[in-house]
Amino acid sequence: MTISLCMIVKNEEAVLARCLDSVRGAVDEIVIVDTGSTDRTKEIARGYTDKVFDFEWVDDFSAARNYAYAQATMDYQMWLDADDVLPPAEREKLLRLKQTLPDDTDIVTMKYHTHFDGNGSPVFTSTRERLTKRSRGYQWQDPVHECIPSRAGSCRATSRSGTRSRSRRRRPRATSASMNPWNRRGGRLRRASSITLRAN
Repeated sequence: MTISLCMIVKNEEAVLARCLDSVRGAVDEIVIVDTGSTDRTKEIARGYTDKVFDFEWVDDFSAARNYAYAQATMDYQMWLDADDVLPPAEREKLLRLKQTLPDDTDIVTMKYHTHFDGNGSPVFTSTRERLTKRSRGYQWQDPVHECIPSRAGSCRATSRSGTRSRSRRRRPRATSASMNPWNRRGGRLRRASSITLRAN
């Protein structure tokens, strides 16, 4: 299977290269959608891909992510934020996943470390839909706490309540993926992975 990495960014010159370096060689295509950067974000992005697009910000994270997904051409779409990191061990898991993922898989979920204590140990972890099969036409929903619906018309809450800022500054996320038992929900075959992403 092949993967299109789809990202939305704005003023991420400090962290974008670190994120893209962490997935180098593990994804087959990189799509970067810029929502209005005034720094070197787009210049940095073009050092990794020629698929860099502008998207006028309309106060809707899902609209921007759906535009990025629409530019993808590989078998699966994968999303990351610019301050996310795929640690080396997790990168190897992703490479193995690409060789072993059954073709009938629609969605792969991965763990996501987003908050850390003073020693760098994760204190908050969620599970997110990380890979989606492009031919299934999945769409993001919710303008702020965007997600891929777990069933038709339903968007499961995966983040804490509150107003989300466009310019988030978290510790890098780490994504880890390993194959666990699959289940079918709403006609979609979902597989859990042991891969873990980290937000730094």
